[in-house]
Amino acid sequence: MDEGNKIQFPSLPVCKEDQLDWSYPMRREMQEILPGLFLGPYSAAMKSKLSMLEKQGITHIVCVRQDIEANFIKPNFPLKFRYLVLDIADNPVENIIKYFQMTKEFIDGCLETGGKVLVHGNAGISRSAALVIAYLMETFGVKYRDAFSHVQERRFCINPNVGFVHQLQEYEAIYLARLTIKMMSPIQLGRSFSIQAGTTGSRKRTLEDDDEFGNMQVQAAQNG
Repeated sequence: MDEGNKIQFPSLPVCKEDQLDWSYPMRREMQEILPGLFLGPYSAAMKSKLSMLEKQGITHIVCVRQDIEANFIKPNFPLKFRYLVLDIADNPVENIIKYFQMTKEFIDGCLETGGKVLVHGNAGISRSAALVIAYLMETFGVKYRDAFSHVQERRFCINPNVGFVHQLQEYEAIYLARLTIKMMSPIQLGRSFSIQAGTTGSRKRTLEDDDEFGNMQVQAAQNG
């Protein structure tokens, strides 16, 4: 890809000067990770916290739970906020990558209209944190380590399980391949496919193959 087609990302906001020292009770509260994007536990979205949600200007909520948690982790204010409810288990073999794109579209749709969104699971430590980290990676074009550090600076207790960490590390190649394909013109795409068709001896993967290869790697890691 030439320089004119190089993917351009916005800069990740720098850490605020007025960050508070982390204390244990803050685990039960939500923190603002980016302007308008909050991460926290379910306790921040309970019925007793409606006034706090309204005070913070929350308009959208990503509710992460698995089916056995549905009785106590639920959308409490369907008439006040727009919800995205995701069925994800906090399990290292759970495929969380498949939820990254829909979560990004939901968050982007909220922020683009001037809204504010809270992403929560049960504790706000593993599943919801992984979704927010993936959002930062794809939005700002940063590596897992940098996205993790940015989120942890604001919510110190995050700790995605080892399977989610592996998938987040794999996701960098996957989203970059997808973005690259989107940016390529039909002529460039046609050229890449014609080059592949004319190759003898060894098979060269196209970007679409790379995308699929990334998914295969994740699956292999889960099965390993």
